[in-house]
Amino acid sequence: MDKLRLVERDYLILNEIYRWRAVTGRHITVLAGFPSLRTCDRRLNKLLSADYIARQKILYGVPSLYSLTSSGKALIGVPDKTGRIRAEQIIHDIAVLDTAIYFNRKYAIAFSDMITEKQLHKQDGFGIRRHRPDFVFKKSQKSFCVEVELNLKSKGRFEKNIISDFMDYHIQFWIVPDFNSKISTYLANKKNDYHNIRIIEFTEVKNGLNEII
Repeated sequence: MDKLRLVERDYLILNEIYRWRAVTGRHITVLAGFPSLRTCDRRLNKLLSADYIARQKILYGVPSLYSLTSSGKALIGVPDKTGRIRAEQIIHDIAVLDTAIYFNRKYAIAFSDMITEKQLHKQDGFGIRRHRPDFVFKKSQKSFCVEVELNLKSKGRFEKNIISDFMDYHIQFWIVPDFNSKISTYLANKKNDYHNIRIIEFTEVKNGLNEII
């Protein structure tokens, strides 16, 4: 079999798979600017055959997820650590990437300008692991963070995260199941104390994606 001739888009695919925790084919279609899912799948299959990426079916009803192999990590110069995919985290992580695509299309935030939670922790280095948002970006000289909160945490942890985001960012976006959820009600009550809170229903995110993907 002939060795795959890599192009610039292949490196983009590998880097996007690395920095987001759960990535599906439909996500890569948008992240890498493919004209269609079919075209994207053809390229992904070539990267699979060349052993740069792996594909796993983990949860019933959830599309297969892509990850980097040791060869793929070596190609883009990242540590060859085995990142365990936690089944209970997959739905959240897919929602995070759905939200990133929503912000890209609605607010014209380039994917390259988004810094993921994984990247933020890497920047922090070793030591105490502090709270980090799902992703952050800057626009018009202001800093923004995005938190996807589909399941209510303990109130103590929740408020601690709100305070952290209040101190670190100009605006904190919270993606909630809907405006009638306990999460949304709690955040709405906190707006008086933390004026930079903005709340978006995940339904709005999904409706926006239906027009894209």
